[in-house]
Amino acid sequence: MTIADVKKSTEQKMIKSIEALRADLAKVRTGRAHTGILDHVQVDYYGSPTQLSQVANLTLIDARTIGVQPYEKKMLAAVEKAIREADLGLNPATQGELIRVPTPPLTEERRKEMVKLVKSEAEDTKISIRNIRRDANEGLKKLVKDKVCSEDDERRGQDDIQKLTDKFVAEVDKLVADKEKEVLTV
Repeated sequence: MTIADVKKSTEQKMIKSIEALRADLAKVRTGRAHTGILDHVQVDYYGSPTQLSQVANLTLIDARTIGVQPYEKKMLAAVEKAIREADLGLNPATQGELIRVPTPPLTEERRKEMVKLVKSEAEDTKISIRNIRRDANEGLKKLVKDKVCSEDDERRGQDDIQKLTDKFVAEVDKLVADKEKEVLTV
């Protein structure tokens, strides 16, 4: 293993942390409807928990309403029950073969709770990035100990890893600022 390998694997891990944050932020509800808020809803599909998107077609009917159309008519009641019990504050209504899921406008208090949730997710991601940096620095120290590289190379490697860390922490801050603005916009 070389310093370049350590840097490359560190960057890849940090990119995965950012992607995970993006996925988590997509689930945070804003004032508008989007199908991403139903991503983690699990439906009891013949005895096994299955993601909603695998048993139904999700569409946007308008800015405040999500349409859910199960692939099988028998699944209507199970899908509606799963959405209601997902603790998202949504109240689905069945109309024929379509389940309409209106998203109520967020109250000011609920918006502030959402911002706190977003900041908490961001802090978890920053901790993850810092842990990746720590592991990379330990990997560099091990290379010096094994006499694979010099202490000067290790120092340069640590500087590069710190620059990577700063870059990704700044990206986390940008993502959070954008999401916070989106959540607080009425």
